Amino acid sequence: MFWEKLKAAEEAPRAVSVEVSPAGQIRIAWSDGKVGEVPAAQLRLECPCAVCVDEWTGAKLVDPTRISPDVKPVAMEAVGNYAMQIRWSDGHETGLYSWRQLRSYVGKDA
Repeated sequence: MFWEKLKAAEEAPRAVSVEVSPAGQIRIAWSDGKVGEVPAAQLRLECPCAVCVDEWTGAKLVDPTRISPDVKPVAMEAVGNYAMQIRWSDGHETGLYSWRQLRSYVGKDA
């Protein structure tokens, strides 16, 4: 089981570049050639941290009306080989977006 998971992880597409477009989209290019964009505000609403999502039920705790449609990343950095941390213009910075999660939003069917 361990080896199958390791092999699947090695074969999964990896992000090769991440940038913010002038229109406020987060654009990710993947190692398999796919490229996709997601609005920054939409990604902010999908933050998986314990402040934004109940750890036991998975229920979203963040109020969408409290997230500005103009929110944007002020910094982004890779965390190991598994995630990206985004620091947002609204001061939020505790979310770690796994590459798998980002792939589900950006570039899956691009």
